[in-house]
Amino acid sequence: MLNSTIYPNFFILVGIPGLENKQKLISPFFFIFYIFTLFGNITLLVVFSASSGLHKPMFILLSILASNDILLGTSTAPKMLCIFWFNDRRISFDACLLQMFFIHSFTSIESGLLLAMAFDRYIAIYQPLRYGSTMTNNLIGKLVIMLLVRAAGLVGPILILFKRLPAFKTNIIEHSYCEHMAVLKLAAADIRINSAYGLFVAFSILGLDLLFILISYGMIFRAVFSLPFKESRLRALNTCTPHICVFLSFYVLAFFSFLSHRYGKRIPPYIHIILSDLYLLVPPMLNPLVYGMKTNQIREQFCKVLCKYQGTSLP
Repeated sequence: MLNSTIYPNFFILVGIPGLENKQKLISPFFFIFYIFTLFGNITLLVVFSASSGLHKPMFILLSILASNDILLGTSTAPKMLCIFWFNDRRISFDACLLQMFFIHSFTSIESGLLLAMAFDRYIAIYQPLRYGSTMTNNLIGKLVIMLLVRAAGLVGPILILFKRLPAFKTNIIEHSYCEHMAVLKLAAADIRINSAYGLFVAFSILGLDLLFILISYGMIFRAVFSLPFKESRLRALNTCTPHICVFLSFYVLAFFSFLSHRYGKRIPPYIHIILSDLYLLVPPMLNPLVYGMKTNQIREQFCKVLCKYQGTSLP
């Protein structure tokens, strides 16, 4: 325990409070989630790069999402597994802030990509004749730059505000990664500005993105149900199903993790921490599975790439 006048050089990550003696039993699930995240998203990237038929806006956005998912999972899972397997709980102050920056930046980019993909589906269904002229590679490039700038511009000040805190009551973080509020509660200072800014960032990114996604889908559903034939309606809805599954899994876990850490005082700590961990590990693992199983073009190209690889490897 640190004296409140001392600025910590490092923090101690507890892991999952209340389950310290059972973390090795839980760790295989986290390891499997991470391996599936790497394998699934790398497979998607290989299929996209090897298949010229998938060099289209929707699949370009999906390839960027896959890259972001790899980075998001890697920013948390290796350190978690070190805690669970080797009891390596120590993390330097600067490394903790860097992990915090990466986690919130990649989740910001993830949210923005889900919004961009909702816009892509909106144009494809609501204005199909303008799809080719609207969803161009140039537009996607600008969207990605905007998401990077938004992430750095909004998340960066969180680190600056942390550096301005004069002291910490303790260096023991009751979490398995450097979550913003979990670290902020350790400060021996007035944290109202930090907390308010954290709320502003969360709702200006996740809140606004979700609002615009819901608006997009309201217009999409209105266009779909105005189609004259049932087969056309089902086909149009089927193209949206993977994206709906993905953004629901991401936002439900995101808002539960965010709000419960501030207001869920009756929730046992270990439940909150496990769900916070799953929020960062499950959506990146599910995304390639959902899109791979629900998108015919991806399944077909995957089979072609696999058959081609097997054919070239035969003696």
